[in-house]
Amino acid sequence: MDWGMRNRMHRMFSPASGNTVMLAVDHGYFMGPTHHLENARATITPLLPHADALALTRGILRRCVDPTATTPIVLRVSGGATILQDDLSDEAITTRFADAARLNVSAVALSVFVGAPHEHESLVHLAELVDDGEEYGIPVMAITAVGKELEKRDARYLALASRVAAELGAHIVKTYYCEQFAKVVEACPVPIVVAGGPKLDSEKAALELARHAIDEGAHGVDMGRNIWQSAHPVAMLKALRAIVHEKATVGEAMDVLNEERTDAGTRAAAPA
Repeated sequence: MDWGMRNRMHRMFSPASGNTVMLAVDHGYFMGPTHHLENARATITPLLPHADALALTRGILRRCVDPTATTPIVLRVSGGATILQDDLSDEAITTRFADAARLNVSAVALSVFVGAPHEHESLVHLAELVDDGEEYGIPVMAITAVGKELEKRDARYLALASRVAAELGAHIVKTYYCEQFAKVVEACPVPIVVAGGPKLDSEKAALELARHAIDEGAHGVDMGRNIWQSAHPVAMLKALRAIVHEKATVGEAMDVLNEERTDAGTRAAAPA
């Protein structure tokens, strides 16, 4: 791994903890104006200083993120299907690598659909992106997408998908947490970050997911809806950071969450 590649990896992963808290706001590329992400700039701006990396598309990056921002960018470069289609695996590469380089991103990301009708195409796209990434010195993150087939989220399937992605050269794998998650991590020779998935029933449930994932070997989380669909998104992001970087328990992270939202409420209520 050359200097540029290593430098970009270190931008996203804390040298102290070895972990990362990525903020995912790329949902619109197939879901459209998702709840609480209708105004992407308004959602992103207060969260940006507290994220180790921001995952999004080039359209939202160019129009909704100030170019003075220093937060590393993970650029979504695959797409081509929406929630109106039955087969979400029918994706292609939608952003040229030269454009990713122009945008000075720290990584690019695409979905790989292992076991889906377009498995072959998605895996070939990954291999081609890795070739480009090595040429430009930009890491590639493979996202083990399962579409609507949620029953596939078990250790055997996720270990298969994650290992295949690593075998094809992915530098980071984003996957789901599951029972026996340690087996997924053990079988994958590159860092794994855990997806938050749909909004969970409570902030505590999302913090528990993060705590379990880190305990079983994940190098961080890449969460979206469980942060920006929270009633207190900045407080939630800070609570996640306490778990991922400071080894906080779920109880300690809940204390951070409660303290931060109380402080935010106090500031909002203060007279001008």
